[in-house]
Amino acid sequence: MIIPFNKVYNTGKEEEYLLEAYRSGRHCGNHTFCQKVISLMKKKHGFNEVFLVPSGTAALEMGAVLAGIQPGDEVILPSYTFSSTVNAVILFGAIPVFCEIEKETMNIDASKIEALITPKTKMILPIDYAGVSCDIDTIMEIAGSHNLIVMQDCAQSYGSYYKGKACGTQAHLAAFSFHETKNFSAGEGGALVVNKKEWIQRAHFTQEKGTDRSLVLKGVKSKYSWVDKGSSYLLSDILASVLYAQLSEEDKMKAIRSRITNAYFDLFSDYQKAGKLSIFKIPDEVEINHHAFWVIFDSIENAELFMAGLREKNIYAYIGYMPLHSAPKGLEYGYKKEDLPLTEDLGNKIVRLPFYTELGENGLEYCVEEMRKQLKRIYE
Repeated sequence: MIIPFNKVYNTGKEEEYLLEAYRSGRHCGNHTFCQKVISLMKKKHGFNEVFLVPSGTAALEMGAVLAGIQPGDEVILPSYTFSSTVNAVILFGAIPVFCEIEKETMNIDASKIEALITPKTKMILPIDYAGVSCDIDTIMEIAGSHNLIVMQDCAQSYGSYYKGKACGTQAHLAAFSFHETKNFSAGEGGALVVNKKEWIQRAHFTQEKGTDRSLVLKGVKSKYSWVDKGSSYLLSDILASVLYAQLSEEDKMKAIRSRITNAYFDLFSDYQKAGKLSIFKIPDEVEINHHAFWVIFDSIENAELFMAGLREKNIYAYIGYMPLHSAPKGLEYGYKKEDLPLTEDLGNKIVRLPFYTELGENGLEYCVEEMRKQLKRIYE
């Protein structure tokens, strides 16, 4: 049996919707299936205004445009994140200010944000690692007291909740990813949620290459013009049709994926209690979407032994992000490895386990049993 790190789930409706979208002859953005997805997202999770975009990266970039990120602005974000998070702001000349993370969640440590704020700070950019929401209430309070913008990188947290509210409903801006590695996939795709009403019309202009074409489509104008800066931040209706099939089965897929989370917690909990390794803690106020499961081993060597042993059994675990502050580009900004010691330490010892919807239906017992054998080989 082969257990890949990730595998796209087929709900059974993708092909039907894909052909319907193709045969419609309306393949570009904001057509029938785009509108179906947007309506579903709003109804299901209470999002304000949703803009479907080509990727989670594009969502972050579009958010940076709306936030007015300018050269020299400082943006506070965790070093432990994917490069898209930081690229979205440095593309517009911003300076990344990296913050330490929490060991329990790998999310930004909100208690350390305020000390990093300067007169040049424009934005706080937290992520929801592995689908576990950041401490968004505290972050929004800090931002409010300093008149800062918050853009939440929700790439991994579609369907997760914080204090009963869907991730992405509280920050000024929230960026989602529907890449094939996420719970719900369009192949490539994303969404930007805009929660500041005064930014919504400009968001339509930004998404449509800086034109007011949206007003023509609404019948407000007869011709459209170039009115602002923007880009082609539009998801094809063909890809939206695939995404619609996926999001329509959210509850079913989440239930299946929960089996994987529970099985992994059962496997690793005793080793955590014995102090051999660490696994993430789900805060009481958070409901997760079962996106991923990670383990922090007690040494780099044991992490590598675990992954190598699994590969021999055709089970593919993976490393996490390499911290950005100590990456080649991070060093160009003057950072050193020792600047964020916790991030550096955890980032070197983390292992992401195989996690995809189908695994909850087929292969989970084999996967867990082989992991159990590897843990015994390493620690017992």
